[in-house]
Amino acid sequence: MSIAHGNRIVIHDGGVSEYNPDLIIDFEDVTFVRDNCTLLGPVSWQVELDERWVIIGPNGAGKTTLMRLAGAEEYPSGGTAYLMGERIGKTDMRDLRTMIGVSSSALGARIPKEETVEDLVVSAAYAILGRWREEYDQMDFDQAMEILERVGALHLVKRTWGTLSEGERKRVLIARALMTNPELLLLDEPGAGLDLGGREDLVGYLGELALDADAPAIVMITHHVEEIPFGFTHAMLLDEGEVVAQGLIDDVLTSENLTQTFHQQIQLDRIDDRYFARRIRGQGTHRKG
Repeated sequence: MSIAHGNRIVIHDGGVSEYNPDLIIDFEDVTFVRDNCTLLGPVSWQVELDERWVIIGPNGAGKTTLMRLAGAEEYPSGGTAYLMGERIGKTDMRDLRTMIGVSSSALGARIPKEETVEDLVVSAAYAILGRWREEYDQMDFDQAMEILERVGALHLVKRTWGTLSEGERKRVLIARALMTNPELLLLDEPGAGLDLGGREDLVGYLGELALDADAPAIVMITHHVEEIPFGFTHAMLLDEGEVVAQGLIDDVLTSENLTQTFHQQIQLDRIDDRYFARRIRGQGTHRKG
């Protein structure tokens, strides 16, 4: 006997679950607890292969915790979490990580300043950070050059990490994340620290990536709606570990939902497929007690 449950078919007599192959993330009532404090959840969330998600919320909302769970870097404290059809806790997390590309400031902080862009990107294929004496095939270098060209960073190939600007580093980290041909691409605040020109340049590239039918599923964290690229399809709003709203981006990104998420009156405007938010004058901030 079997019944449909979302994108999962539960086979009762065998206890086996069969998945939609396009389902990349499948979280059901997932929680994350540390030191008796619930940092996230319960969260139920599904991401399909052709979806591009943006996660928005104030500091401490649980965004990074959610990203670490989606990146197979943490185990949930409760609920069930599947990535690429494999249940977290029932499979080797190292195998799952090979299918996930990650770009984050935490990763950037670990990169040696003398590492060349070429070595940084090509070594991603073997999950190495800081090339030493490894040997790589020409096809690896060819792929790295192709990806660097796609992200507009080919001219940086011989530069070292320590000489790059913040905007250049963001592009190189994305190139490294794409080097593994991932099924899931996680971007943790890719626009943080960029000036206006750098931000708009990066947003433009990410919009092109979002519209690429061959691109992996994308999940991006940001604090600012202005950083959401065109082509993103879904959104989730988080506050204090709880989901305020999630679903199609036009349904979720509203003045009302942002007001609830950030605890102050927010006016949201949309111009040419881009979002802009501002606080309504005279309204104070009121956090939950």
